[in-house]
Amino acid sequence: MEQKVGIQLIVYGRRPGEDLAGVLKEVAEAGYAGVEGGVPRGMEPQQVRDLYAQNNLLLSGSHTGFADLADPAKLEAHISFLKLMGSKALMCSGIDNHQAGLSAYKSAGKVFEQVGRTCKAEGIDFCYHNHAWEFEVFDGKKAIHYLAEVTDPELVKLCVDVYWVHVGGENPVEFIERYANRIGYFHFKDGAPGSFTELGKGEVDLKACLAAARKLPVEWITYEQDHTDLEPKEAAAQSRQYLRTLGI
Repeated sequence: MEQKVGIQLIVYGRRPGEDLAGVLKEVAEAGYAGVEGGVPRGMEPQQVRDLYAQNNLLLSGSHTGFADLADPAKLEAHISFLKLMGSKALMCSGIDNHQAGLSAYKSAGKVFEQVGRTCKAEGIDFCYHNHAWEFEVFDGKKAIHYLAEVTDPELVKLCVDVYWVHVGGENPVEFIERYANRIGYFHFKDGAPGSFTELGKGEVDLKACLAAARKLPVEWITYEQDHTDLEPKEAAAQSRQYLRTLGI
């Protein structure tokens, strides 16, 4: 599959909520094909769709937290927005209480399967986004692997954040290969434990990650950077250019 390159707007901080038109213009100029963004606040969804269209951008996916999944009205809003925008990926970060042990992940898994079933009926992939904390060991098992064990791969896919896999102590390429049958989306992020950098400036072997990712039928490789010391526009441009050097 010819994969597209997207950007998660977290690198822009609060600005997307105040100047989405300006942000989308910069993203398009940097060469991104799509944007990962949530349900709009303060704008009608149709207005958002028009702004994306004006900049020849797609919505690569939407991202939310666990609390929204437990609220049927909020879940429906996410699904409706994704369908309006022609997008097929809903990501969730975290569970209700990740420090509570495997029982919390088992309970969350039941919620995720129900959400995944609802999403699948609408042609949307529900994907769990990992951070480092899912690699904590409880009763001899890492939480991320336990969550994978107790959920149906057809209903609960993975949004693999390669940086957080690295920080969690595993090899991202090996992780990608292990879960190749259930990965629905990628976050490409770089840095070192405790810090984030533009792509290509950190510890993560992104070249190897991309080689592994390109073997899979996953539509989007999405750049994400939680913080930057540069102007977000420059960080986005540098990261996009780095991906070009890798051939994407």
